[in-house]
Amino acid sequence: SQYSAVDTNPLSVYIMQPIWNKIIKIVPLWIAPNLLTFSGFVMILFNYFLISFYDWDYTASGTSPGLVPTWVWLFSAFTTFCAYALDSIDGKHARRTQSSTPLGELFDHGLDSWATSIFVLSFFSVCSRDNGKTGVSVYTMYIYLSIVLFNFMCSHWEKYNTGVLFLPWGYDISQVVLIAAYLLTGTVGVEVWQKPLLFGYYITDLLVILLIVFSLFLSFPQTLYNIHRAHLKKTLKNDSLYEGLLPLVSPLLLFVLLTVWVVFSPSNILAKQPRLFLWMVGVTFSNVICRVIVCQMSSTRPQLFHWFLLPLALLVAVAACGLLGRAEEAALGVFTALVTAAHLHYGVCVGRQLSEHLNIYIFSLKKRVQE
Repeated sequence: SQYSAVDTNPLSVYIMQPIWNKIIKIVPLWIAPNLLTFSGFVMILFNYFLISFYDWDYTASGTSPGLVPTWVWLFSAFTTFCAYALDSIDGKHARRTQSSTPLGELFDHGLDSWATSIFVLSFFSVCSRDNGKTGVSVYTMYIYLSIVLFNFMCSHWEKYNTGVLFLPWGYDISQVVLIAAYLLTGTVGVEVWQKPLLFGYYITDLLVILLIVFSLFLSFPQTLYNIHRAHLKKTLKNDSLYEGLLPLVSPLLLFVLLTVWVVFSPSNILAKQPRLFLWMVGVTFSNVICRVIVCQMSSTRPQLFHWFLLPLALLVAVAACGLLGRAEEAALGVFTALVTAAHLHYGVCVGRQLSEHLNIYIFSLKKRVQE
């Protein structure tokens, strides 16, 4: 299916696009667009692990500021900008080199579905977790991450039904806010997040409020409106309501299971291992959504239940009943390692299948020789 996306965000159209159009001219024509996409993702990952090294449990910015060196925040601003730039020019570069393929589209959106959670998890280090005085509670972090992933899911659910990806306004705004937040932290110090800004509200409170307002009152209604409009124009991809809602079943079940675990965990797993738990949330979500993206691109029906849901349901049931006892953290660690490995394996397999099917290389513009 032909890829079509619509971007109506003024920030993107009037400010960022002209910048990307200048940057793209520097990129040599022999570089494969997927290499740009992948480089951006690797930078985000590297930055995430760097921050994790200094701040595993999200307390470094709160109790004793200065545990994270200033250069790390400035480096974060730099990597976030580079990743944002690379993610914005990969499609332009593909059109420049006439190498737009379904593989590129899947590569771009698949990595985005994972990067989305990594951006959020890195940002939490800036504001630190609640220590009684300042910071954000781990539950707020979980809700915040869930809303961001919900937004991402909505735009792809919408594309599954309408065939058009309406780029969410939140994307460009969030990237610019992230870069600004890192620059602010690097120049002024983490203390800036620990002083009330307006009417006793902290910057983090305002960002959470902004996010909720944006998603629930702007982004989600827009999704429903676009689907409704396609219905009126009779351009919907799926005839029945069941078919249209099918991709939502697994992500919503995933969210329910994870929330049950967070609420009923005897050892309070989210408070004990916030970084590990939230990473696992991001990976499982990305895998579920990648399958929706594949279905939407290949016009096939998504499965009703994702296979991750079964082991997760068993784990949550055993954990919530208190049968795991002290092994709950270890069980989370093992499950996280398994889903991360499964997700990487899935990505590699799909990439290889598509590159063979389309007779192209993933990271090179050279043509494959037919065997």
